[in-house]
Amino acid sequence: MSIIRNLFRKPDLDPSEMGPLFEQVKAAMENVQAYARSHGGEIRLLGVSDEGDVKIKLHGACQGCPMSALTLKHGIELHLKELVPGVRKIVQM
Repeated sequence: MSIIRNLFRKPDLDPSEMGPLFEQVKAAMENVQAYARSHGGEIRLLGVSDEGDVKIKLHGACQGCPMSALTLKHGIELHLKELVPGVRKIVQM
């Protein structure tokens, strides 16, 4: 059943959102992802705009967690800004 579901699933990554920082952000997300996975969650990178806005989607335990907004702003966003100069903000979709 999951194979059929994956065939019709809309891809998370938007090809028009692969700005100049995309590869750097993608690599840095591996570092950030460890924290989310340790809590049973996952952070999916959806795209990076030319202006440095990083679009993500939370899955698993992170989705709907009351602390996710705080973790997003004061954890993930700050960490990505340190790892990738030019990241302006994180946008949760």
